[in-house]
Amino acid sequence: MSRMCFRNMQPFWYALYAGTVEDYREDEYGNPLQVGTHATYENPVQTSANISPAKGSVIARQFGDDDQYDKVIVTGDRDTPIDEYAVLWIDVEPELDESGALKVNAYGEIVTPWDYIVRKVGRGLPNFGSTVIGISKVTVA
Repeated sequence: MSRMCFRNMQPFWYALYAGTVEDYREDEYGNPLQVGTHATYENPVQTSANISPAKGSVIARQFGDDDQYDKVIVTGDRDTPIDEYAVLWIDVEPELDESGALKVNAYGEIVTPWDYIVRKVGRGLPNFGSTVIGISKVTVA
């Protein structure tokens, strides 16, 4: 972490992928009927890193000429747990309940859904200890 410029670091939140859960509803006879699955995530964790303001030509070279991401996060932590399955809150702060889980409304919907997803993670050499993460803006309904 010592190679990072601390004054350029911005706080953000991430949640790691925890697995999938099957969704059920009852049929007309009251029997459970599987209607699909959805992803679940661990409780959000706050951290900080250097986050690019927008994608540019220098940033585009980090992962080659891939247009699948909007911003790049650079962290001095080579062992960051953030991976390609994590979700992020960059421009918004997640609302959490008293247990640290995402707050949900009366319909079970997340009050402040994530606004970015991870597209690509590039870890530096062990002696240089940095990680570069390409992220994309999303709208979660």
